[in-house]
Amino acid sequence: MGMKKAAILLIILFGGVLNLQGQEKYWSLEECINHAIENNIMIKQQELQTQVQENTLQQSKLGLLPSLNGTATNNWSFGRALDETTYQFTEEQNVRSNQFFASAGLTLFSGLQNYNTILRNRYNVDASFQDLQNIKDDISLNVALAYLQILLNQELVTVTENQLETTREQIGKTEKMVEAGSLPRGNLLEIQAQAAREELQLINMENQLDLSYLNIVQLLELDSVDGFDIIVPEIQISEAGMITENVRDIYNTAKETRPEVLSAELRLKSSEYDLKIAKGGRSPRLNLNTSFSTGYSSIRQKILGIDPVEGVLYGEYPFSDQVNDNINYGIGLTLSIPVFNGWQVSTGISNSRINIRNSQYSLENTKKQLYKNIQQAYADAQASLKSYIASRKAVESMQESFRYTEQRFNVGMVTPVEYNTAKAQLLNAESELAQSKYEYIFKIKVLDFYKGLPLKLN
Repeated sequence: MGMKKAAILLIILFGGVLNLQGQEKYWSLEECINHAIENNIMIKQQELQTQVQENTLQQSKLGLLPSLNGTATNNWSFGRALDETTYQFTEEQNVRSNQFFASAGLTLFSGLQNYNTILRNRYNVDASFQDLQNIKDDISLNVALAYLQILLNQELVTVTENQLETTREQIGKTEKMVEAGSLPRGNLLEIQAQAAREELQLINMENQLDLSYLNIVQLLELDSVDGFDIIVPEIQISEAGMITENVRDIYNTAKETRPEVLSAELRLKSSEYDLKIAKGGRSPRLNLNTSFSTGYSSIRQKILGIDPVEGVLYGEYPFSDQVNDNINYGIGLTLSIPVFNGWQVSTGISNSRINIRNSQYSLENTKKQLYKNIQQAYADAQASLKSYIASRKAVESMQESFRYTEQRFNVGMVTPVEYNTAKAQLLNAESELAQSKYEYIFKIKVLDFYKGLPLKLN
């Protein structure tokens, strides 16, 4: 019985471990970007705005169809009423009447305003799609930066852990040398103090790593960081052939593909059609109209015939007969010629021209800002590459220097202060190397992004 209970307990514990392992997911950069795009609130709002623009375009197309409207009324009147049979008023009558009316209209010409409205709305839809893509691109860059920040903080944590482990090993060596009388006890206390400082530094680095995880989880619209981790790709940096294009080449590629530029160009086109619509207000308007009506009145009587003695004979006038007999329909054309409307059309044309100039300035400013961004990213990438190369050389030199200092410290030729200084310099050099590495990677990815390349780390 005891063995059976133990087996059940093992199954439960093992199953719990498997469940916890199954909840953990390692995210690649591409998965993070896709998830952020699918769940970001700003993107969802822009998608709704794009749908509104599509509805507006669809409505402008449907506006070319004829209009058709109908009305039907049923009324009761009491007291004095007009008898349409004799055209005499009657007293104390309860009258029920019905009226049926239908009308249709079609705009034959309106200065091409309807046609130009469709074209304008089509440009607005396309511009809205580009605005949506621009938001997605911004989210993608933010996610990539947050992803690289995690990689940087992980590397800084590893560097600090390695330094702390080296210090702890040195504490063990120093303790033996102090016990043997080779070194004074002050050396051991100084190394132990250095270990305490490095432990605090490690805690700070781990806190920064936790915050970087929280940042990317919030960008992904996830509820918690529990079970979230990222894939650590292998990233190699070569000094040769890193930035092959110049700023102008990258800009010439970017201005043809970047959504913010395309959106500004489309909105300029839209404003040009706004001007055509405004000018259409000066043209005559020609409308085709048609109508159909009929009615019924309970007081009305039908003429049955004429009696030589009694005169006109009246009888009941059924509903269906009245509706058929009272049918009236017609068709007509209406020509409206604008003569004077308080300068509204002229003012609209003037404002449309101003909007075109404003759109031109917006397009020019967007292109200039794009060039500045590329120029800055290019300069940052070159500077960070130089910084990375210099930091790598500095680390190599610091490692050799620290090994030499450590050997001299072990035989008592270097004071603990000098040893800790060399160790701190090595830690700073390794930290600067990691920072320059990921700063360069991000700037390169920004330039690749401007060139239309997808965000990938390997």
